[in-house]
Amino acid sequence: MLLPIVLVLGTTAAAVMASDDERGEYGERGERGETWVYGGHGADAVLPSGAFMGEPVGSSRRGVAPVANELYQEDCGGCHFAYQPGLLPARSWDRMLGGLADHFGENAELPGDEVKVLRDYLMANAADASDYRRSRKIAGSIMPEEAPLRISATPYFVRKHDELPRRVVQDNPDVRSFSNCSACHTRAEAGSYREGEIRIPGYGRWDDD
Repeated sequence: MLLPIVLVLGTTAAAVMASDDERGEYGERGERGETWVYGGHGADAVLPSGAFMGEPVGSSRRGVAPVANELYQEDCGGCHFAYQPGLLPARSWDRMLGGLADHFGENAELPGDEVKVLRDYLMANAADASDYRRSRKIAGSIMPEEAPLRISATPYFVRKHDELPRRVVQDNPDVRSFSNCSACHTRAEAGSYREGEIRIPGYGRWDDD
């Protein structure tokens, strides 16, 4: 079965086809009637109202790259889930590192040499620098002038979680927040957030159809 996809490069639009195999973990795309546009946030890019930017042509690896920096794992993962750099664009990480004195209500200041190591790692592996599919989708959903601090505030994340009722997340004592990724995504630490791997505590596999 072939799925039509819209490709936008500058102001030129062309129809292309993708097989089910090429859709991979994103096979749900289109089944809810969304319009996905492929390409970057170029000055000439034209988007239909409400559309999200899709993964750029050439993204080959699924999910997001797992954390591969020991200092980041220790400094950040010591307090909460060590969110992969590929879940936010570089400008968001840069903004976050510049405000560690008030890190979501906590003082998370670090020595300058550690901040430099973390910044270098985050900049090199951020969503807009990654070749992982989900990272590119996240980066593409955010307008260039925006630098969200919360992963859960990115348009891509919101679209993926908009059908979840409060009872399974905020009111679920084993989850409590959308920031608690590993509570439901069984392979979150490996950078895999595929729908088939979701197990919500007290509810099991989530089916949003």
